[in-house]
Amino acid sequence: MKKIFTVALFAFVAAGLFVGCNKKESKKVEGGKVWIVATDTVFRPFEYTNAKNEFVGIDVDLLKAISEDQGFSYELHSLGWDAGVAAVQVGQADALIAGATIKQERIDSGWIFSDGYYDATQTFVVAKDSSISKFEDLAGKNVAVKNGTAGADFANSIKDKYGFKVSVFEDSPTMYQDVLLGNSVACVEDTPIMADNIKTGNLALKIPAGMESAGAPYGFAIMNPVNKELIDLFNAGLKNIMANGKYQEILDKYLK
Repeated sequence: MKKIFTVALFAFVAAGLFVGCNKKESKKVEGGKVWIVATDTVFRPFEYTNAKNEFVGIDVDLLKAISEDQGFSYELHSLGWDAGVAAVQVGQADALIAGATIKQERIDSGWIFSDGYYDATQTFVVAKDSSISKFEDLAGKNVAVKNGTAGADFANSIKDKYGFKVSVFEDSPTMYQDVLLGNSVACVEDTPIMADNIKTGNLALKIPAGMESAGAPYGFAIMNPVNKELIDLFNAGLKNIMANGKYQEILDKYLK
């Protein structure tokens, strides 16, 4: 069964790499290596499709600026979180940039991270008319989380203490919808992503004060040590664009 699943997953990811590739983010240098970078599809403001059907966001612009600074080539493939992680794990992509929180569990399982490029908290989010304002209010209720994320880790780390249950979803929009439909009383999401989605999507959700985690950094990640050159390039470029102001310009473009 495991072998069949692995082969099927490999085929799915291989197909997804071509279907999901955003050609506008392809940076070609004749005769040079072209790195394949996987990313999420709906993680606004870090990666998403705008009204012109262009793939944009903080991660998208950071990778572009860093590649230009360091002179390397890449193709950005918009696959979704789970498929993006799988693509890097099976070697169909070289790296992942998708608001991936740097955490020890991932490092222990073989993820190799760059320096952190953005510190984010995870927050509980409730319906706009909800009376839930603290963790104790979640007792006996259901909370929606996104598979494999820091938000899911945060919820699972306190669910026993506060007595709530957890339902797992594959993407953020479906998770939000579960709360809007009343199936879950809350969901857990990275704070900047949730704030942006509530504003731009006019979602009937709100972020209660004091229901967030401690901050943790996002990192660019590889899972095969042979690709460490790309991590070194990313770190060097990140340092440079932080120094020359380009990094802050990108953050301001999406967060202000």
